[in-house]
Amino acid sequence: MVQQLTLADGLALGDLHTYLQRAGRVEDGSVRLMAGAGILAVYTAIVYPRGILDESPTVLGLRTFALVDTDDFDSVVPMRSLVDRVSRAQETLERDPDAGPVSMTRPAEVNTVTWAGISPPRGGWRRVGETAAPTLEAAARVGIDEVAAAIPSGTGEQLVQRVRSEVWGRGIDGLEYVPAGAAFAAYSLGFLGDDPIGVFETGPWTRLSSRRGHVLVRQRPWSLKG
Repeated sequence: MVQQLTLADGLALGDLHTYLQRAGRVEDGSVRLMAGAGILAVYTAIVYPRGILDESPTVLGLRTFALVDTDDFDSVVPMRSLVDRVSRAQETLERDPDAGPVSMTRPAEVNTVTWAGISPPRGGWRRVGETAAPTLEAAARVGIDEVAAAIPSGTGEQLVQRVRSEVWGRGIDGLEYVPAGAAFAAYSLGFLGDDPIGVFETGPWTRLSSRRGHVLVRQRPWSLKG
């Protein structure tokens, strides 16, 4: 049976396309789609452990979009397949800009994505502070430069991942227990603007939220405080 995905309008479609393009420049593997109560939550992985010895935190990007569909679903799909469908839907919309809700088929699911097995909580968050976009952008830029300088061309994947793990697992000055990978995610996904970024916590999770989107961080168990 063909499974449909219907966004509320062309604006939501354009926002989804931009979000996926930005995420794909960092990690173009898979996307997690969770639908319920007329909202589509789209999770993308920016930093995550690649093995049992990898101490990287799990850092996810999250954007939400209005849906017309009423069916709930939770599926992990290939990013490139979803981007192709979004692009085709945009072409259709250009021919008929007054079409209203925009439908597309959902890509076939994949079942081998380790980070998608970790579900961030939907409730129970408490605000613990806030930070400013320049703070996160500065941390992201420093990390990007450090990774680029430490990884020459032709470097093996194992060394590349070790460098990234060290850089993006390091804390941000002034933000206790928030790894630099969260700043990298917020910067790379275009979530930084003029508004303050709220910092929220629940259990082992931290969330950075702006008007443009959310970054969710889950530390490795042995890196938690206490």
